[in-house]
Amino acid sequence: MFTTFGKEYVALNVDPGQHDGSPEFSIFRRRAIWRFWNRLSRFQKSLIYLMLALAVILYLYWLSSHYIKPDMNLDTQLAPVQRQYPSQLPIVSIDTNVNQLPNTGKGNEAVLEDAAEGAAAPEEEAVGPPGGHLVNVGEQPGTVKPLDPLVKPIPMKFTGPTNERQKAVLDAFKHAWKGYKRFAWGHDNLKPISGSIHDWFGLGLTIVDAIDTIYIMGLQEEFEEVKEWVAHSLKLNVDRDVNLFEVTIRVLGGLLSAYHLSGERVFLEKAVELGDRLLPCFDSESGVPFSDVNLGSLKSHSPKWSPDSSTSEVTTIQLEFRDLSRITGDSKYERAVSRVSQHVHHLPKTDGLVPIFINAQTGQFRSYSTITLGARGDSYYEYLLKQWIQTGQTVDYYRDDYLEAMEGVQKHLARYTPRQKLLFVGELVTGGKDFKPKMDHLTCYLPGTMALGVHYGLPQKHMDFASELLNTCYRTYVDQPTGLAAEITYFNVQESSTGEDMFVKSNDAHNLLRPETLESLFIMYQLTGNTTYQNWGWEIFKAFEKYTKVPNGYTSIGNVKSAQNTRPKDMMESFFLGETLKYFYLLFADDRYLISLDQFVFNTEAHPLPIYDS
Repeated sequence: MFTTFGKEYVALNVDPGQHDGSPEFSIFRRRAIWRFWNRLSRFQKSLIYLMLALAVILYLYWLSSHYIKPDMNLDTQLAPVQRQYPSQLPIVSIDTNVNQLPNTGKGNEAVLEDAAEGAAAPEEEAVGPPGGHLVNVGEQPGTVKPLDPLVKPIPMKFTGPTNERQKAVLDAFKHAWKGYKRFAWGHDNLKPISGSIHDWFGLGLTIVDAIDTIYIMGLQEEFEEVKEWVAHSLKLNVDRDVNLFEVTIRVLGGLLSAYHLSGERVFLEKAVELGDRLLPCFDSESGVPFSDVNLGSLKSHSPKWSPDSSTSEVTTIQLEFRDLSRITGDSKYERAVSRVSQHVHHLPKTDGLVPIFINAQTGQFRSYSTITLGARGDSYYEYLLKQWIQTGQTVDYYRDDYLEAMEGVQKHLARYTPRQKLLFVGELVTGGKDFKPKMDHLTCYLPGTMALGVHYGLPQKHMDFASELLNTCYRTYVDQPTGLAAEITYFNVQESSTGEDMFVKSNDAHNLLRPETLESLFIMYQLTGNTTYQNWGWEIFKAFEKYTKVPNGYTSIGNVKSAQNTRPKDMMESFFLGETLKYFYLLFADDRYLISLDQFVFNTEAHPLPIYDS
């Protein structure tokens, strides 16, 4: 017994170890709790209510960030991650392609699925948490964590060149690679004339861009060498600003492609770290990403030269980030880029055509900027179609936006020259009001893209357009004294003019060893089997050999208009090995399905990524 404030109380101590959960004890315990509650002050009770409410709110937030509701629509729900490759799943040797599969009474897709059974144990379907910040605070990218990829590819086997043309391309690659190894190993680009280096991001762009080319060409020794470099020397935690688009298509795309083709885990591990370091770009008010990010500090920003990002750059990262989500089961990568696509989908356009600049803060196009399928606009249209293909033709707005844009191209940008009737694709300037008869070499990706769309069931008239435009692209090469195309070509549209149908201005006469025409030739050849495209490619390859080959590699040139004065520029961009030589090699293959367009979609840097069912 004890006394408090003049009142007497009896203290009854109950040994908790002596009760057996009887009703009498439970009643006693509830009364004791109630007496304790009544003795609390109003402030203490309010504090407890507040803590309980906060706990409920935090629990509900945790639920919303870890589960996808089954009734969410396409705008908020990601497609389920596939356990393995899609319908074209098994990655088999180069001796197997869709035209050589046995007749089993099932479609080619089913036969390919059967071929892969037992190669990899099926994993449970899973997606990562939706919502929330893209980069977890306090979680440093690159932290070693258990990684159990959902996509576990069966390595492809390649045996090397099978004919003289392919061997010539292989020799060209070896020549370029030898110069790079000698003078620029580990750096971004080789300057082959001076035997020096050019660093852009300090990420060994030439190495990573070329990994899948090396693997496809069957260069096993070189492949082992670059694998070791990626594992031990590719440092991503660097205090340097990089461009989201360029690093995504070259480095992230190169790592993912190397993983899918070879099955080597190190490439995926580096891809995951890089993806995490690029994600801060998406932390804008609109969801349209900033163009640049510091890989070390993880701080993102607009380009230093403008408050706007290039439209093509923010819409040409989706294939790579989606693939990373599908491999890992972590939806944050796909969620980030899907938000961008959905946002741009809802913006006003000119018959599907878009200006080439967009502001990351406001999310709006710069309305008075140029409309073009060349620089800063090109791959927006390319990735509309390729995202539709990558997702198993299941997301209709990608296809619809692409079809609308192609109608817009034919309505507003397509013209014929008066004499030779060469089809070309020009530009709309001054906010889309005035037509300019100028076509970048970059635009020559379009024939291949349109042909690919026809292969997947889009209107046949697109193939006719593609064939005519590819002929024009080829003519921009062979009509020059060097047999090489200029960076920009102008076209004559005056009916009364007696001048040439095409002409090149002196400032635009450079050739940077670009791949776009070769890309279209490869796609057209694989889809049609027409060897004319191989012959066109061979003429272009011989021109590269004659006018751009130097003792330590290949160099871009400043003047395609003179065979005597090409003005070499002393630069070998990473895309020469990553794209140009790869497309040459695939174009000249005896097996035109060496990398099948029914199994893979090529990103805009020529890195093949698998096609999924959804």
